[in-house]
Amino acid sequence: MNNEVAFITGASHGIGRAIAIEFARAGYALAINCRHSADELNNLAEELNKTFHVPCIPLVGDVGDEDFVKHAFLRTEQTIGAVTILVNNAGISHIGLLSDMSLLEWERIIRTNLTSLFCCCKHAIPKMVHSKSGRILNISSVWGNVGASCEVAYSASKGGVNAFTKALAKELAPSGITVNAIACGVIDTRMNQCFSEEERTQLAEEIPAGRFGNAQEVAQLALSIVTSSSYLTGQIITLDGGWQ
Repeated sequence: MNNEVAFITGASHGIGRAIAIEFARAGYALAINCRHSADELNNLAEELNKTFHVPCIPLVGDVGDEDFVKHAFLRTEQTIGAVTILVNNAGISHIGLLSDMSLLEWERIIRTNLTSLFCCCKHAIPKMVHSKSGRILNISSVWGNVGASCEVAYSASKGGVNAFTKALAKELAPSGITVNAIACGVIDTRMNQCFSEEERTQLAEEIPAGRFGNAQEVAQLALSIVTSSSYLTGQIITLDGGWQ
């Protein structure tokens, strides 16, 4: 086990779960979070502890709620140490016409996908600045780069993630802290199971690599980024099989 402590949001399934497994395999102590899937998160924490012999604490709550985040970071520090790596992965999607979308739905997307970054980064940064080191990685989307019809709110939130990443990287670089993002293409997770088999086939045919990506590929890239040189910062790294 190394001395690093990684805080991973949206970790109960999909990309977040794969990142937690990859980081546990590499010996990181973990604080893993989700909002709704408490049983899945608790089971994952137990599994990672038994399999990889690393400390792993589950934290169930809304990372768009600053009060929850404040206490989650405090509990993490008191239990396994100050967070040295933050992976902002929590995210939800919404498919539909903007004109049919309610303000409540819009605010839910922004709170989960973007406000959560503000809350988590705000409470991770002070300890990182004090130690003059740290890694922040945001999980974004190609739709944050180019936008998607019928996914305006999601695209806007991920475009915000990308701008947030670039701006914060400039702010924190003098303190030796990196901030990067992975802009994912179509990854075969629960979020993309809304498509029919025919739609999945058509979508895969649009991708030069000829297939969807998988969560483990994102996790491997995530580990590579947080272990790379501190000169790599402010980057939106696209993982989409050559699609966009």
